[in-house]
Amino acid sequence: MRPRELNKYRNFIILVSFFSFFTYFGCKPDVKNAIKYVPIVYKTVCKFVGKTNQVSATEAKAEIELGLKEVEKIFAASGVGSLSRSMEDLERSFEKAANKRFMTYYSGFLTFFTIGEDPKISMEKYLAQNQNGHHGFDLDTSTSILTFPVIDTFEGEKTVVNAKINLRDVFEKQKVVKDIEKIRHIEMVKAPVEPPAVARIVEKVRVNPGNYADKKKFETIDFTDLSYEAELERIRERFTPLVKICKEYGTAMRIGTNHGSLSDRIMSRYGDTPLGMVESALEFLRICEDHSYHNIVLSMKSSNPQVMVQAYRLLIIKMKEEGMNYPLHLGVTEAGEGEDGRIKSAAGIGTLLEDGIGDTIRVSLTEDPEFEIPVARALVDRYQHRTNHREIKEIRNNLILPYSPFEYKRRETFAVNNFGSSNVPCVIADYSQKEKITAASLFQVGYNYSVPLDKWNISDQACDYIYCGDNVADFKTPGTLGLIYNPQTWNNLENNTRCYPLFCGNEYLNSNFKSEKLNFVAVDASLVFDNAFISKIKNDPTVVFIIDSVNEHAMADERRMFIELMEQGVKNPAIIKCNYKNIPETTLQLHASTDAGALFLDGMGDGIWIKAQNIASEKSINSTAFGILQATRTRISKTEYISCPSCGRTLFDLQETTAKIRSRTNHLKGLKIGIMGCIVNGPGEMADADYGYVGVGVGKITLYKGKEVVKRNIDSAIAVDELIGLIKMHGDWIEQ
Repeated sequence: MRPRELNKYRNFIILVSFFSFFTYFGCKPDVKNAIKYVPIVYKTVCKFVGKTNQVSATEAKAEIELGLKEVEKIFAASGVGSLSRSMEDLERSFEKAANKRFMTYYSGFLTFFTIGEDPKISMEKYLAQNQNGHHGFDLDTSTSILTFPVIDTFEGEKTVVNAKINLRDVFEKQKVVKDIEKIRHIEMVKAPVEPPAVARIVEKVRVNPGNYADKKKFETIDFTDLSYEAELERIRERFTPLVKICKEYGTAMRIGTNHGSLSDRIMSRYGDTPLGMVESALEFLRICEDHSYHNIVLSMKSSNPQVMVQAYRLLIIKMKEEGMNYPLHLGVTEAGEGEDGRIKSAAGIGTLLEDGIGDTIRVSLTEDPEFEIPVARALVDRYQHRTNHREIKEIRNNLILPYSPFEYKRRETFAVNNFGSSNVPCVIADYSQKEKITAASLFQVGYNYSVPLDKWNISDQACDYIYCGDNVADFKTPGTLGLIYNPQTWNNLENNTRCYPLFCGNEYLNSNFKSEKLNFVAVDASLVFDNAFISKIKNDPTVVFIIDSVNEHAMADERRMFIELMEQGVKNPAIIKCNYKNIPETTLQLHASTDAGALFLDGMGDGIWIKAQNIASEKSINSTAFGILQATRTRISKTEYISCPSCGRTLFDLQETTAKIRSRTNHLKGLKIGIMGCIVNGPGEMADADYGYVGVGVGKITLYKGKEVVKRNIDSAIAVDELIGLIKMHGDWIEQ
């Protein structure tokens, strides 16, 4: 857009945006003090619509002041009263909300504002065609806009009733509703705009196949082949105009399947499966190909890393079958916060990066957006120096894999003690470098000894074994804890109850003393591919392998070892050992989640051992190990939270609410709780959660039991208490 064109609509943009922002947050703006916040925002808007950076801060401030005078006139005519607000309160409002959402509202407004057209005409079109419309279409960062309805109730996804304020009132400078304080809810929705209008002015658009032309009501529909083809033709008619506009204007497109918003049509045809996710995208991709439009990137996002990894892998196979080859955008959606969110993200994204899959990535955390980038960067930077890793033995003669990368099936093993077969993977803590192992030192890994009661209290994340090396624990240990020693130290123990030796490869074959119950044998690739060694130790009923690697590309090296064991018919349980040194603790968390997580997602591994010298505390390492098992859903040891990242649609303080819910429910082992900021993807993404907490209006929450709504429009001040009551009512509550 030329500068004079931007100036032509300046007042209109400023007026609507400011009115939207302050009304939504309940602010009566101190216009003069607000001015200082605006130039940087205005400059960004200029860049967004094509004026690049040609506007100075002084020029921006001057132009904004002109627009703000119009805002003052509107409020003066509204009869609302004084608009003054203390600088302190105003700054608090901006600090809490503006940085996260202000630009989202600006860009959202611009998506229905047709460039080059009289603003009044754009507004009339919007009101006439799409006043309460909703499309499965948004910018790459969940563009949103305020539409000023008063919402009394929600039926299905949304029912908007009795709109008292709309944008026509603002633009035409008519009298604004006097009882503005009585507006109870203002809903955030995706920009209600005909997609071609957006595709002409932005660089990239995102289409969600699940709700672009379909619905999700968790209904099962019986389709004949003929009726399904008719549905595809309906989608073609709906989608083709956007494809043509994108092709004409050189606009890129991401076709982004979201596991939580698969349509009822896809679910009825393919089930809640990775294949359903893939086909959902391919249906749209084939339409693009028919119009020779190829400026496309694809994504297959899910909050479940297992589903996400399988879907991306399957997408590549399906594209190859159809002669397609499009770039992929990776992401685990609704990953959550803190350690859990980072581990889950690394397990999913990292697994695919290890496979050589992915062109762009997005880490979605229930935290401020600036905390996502360092995590993403740490995941990607790892591969800058991977080219010189030790050679990994190729799979001979194009061998068909002995496992499926597209569905989960645990490697078949027999049980040795509590390893293998149907036992959950065990966790081994490394205490070999400690000067002395005491009862108190076990507190770090989940064991708390009570002196008055002479009793061990064992947490849900208590490790199963401790590797002591040559460091003897000379006290009575918990009855559920196994101790692992170097062979000679083990042999010299006076009491070796629940104590077991760890041999290094051929050391086991040459030893004249062994445990009759359980022997750990550490192996690397050289031993796994040594047929003579494997034939002698294969299927020994007391042997559990420790799969070890010092290869810089350790995950691929260890996966190749597992494949060889499967090919040789070795059914001994095997523990995944990860080795790290000289990296930050946060990086350790991500790398271990990638290396071990990738193997667990493919059904490999009967235990995990993270060796991290001088990097983190035993408590942190133990927590990471259990977090990896939780993220890969191979061992559940705590409550799981499926929570979305904050975006323009979020209707409550997501971080604060998630922390509040976690603090009261984190003892409910195995329970899955979905915490969703809005109704758009919430019910779908948390479809496998036991309970759901979803924002449906400003200050209003709806609660779910499974997929069913059980309580609507609860005041957010009491919603967490209501959630706890719901959990108790269904018998899932446990007192701490």
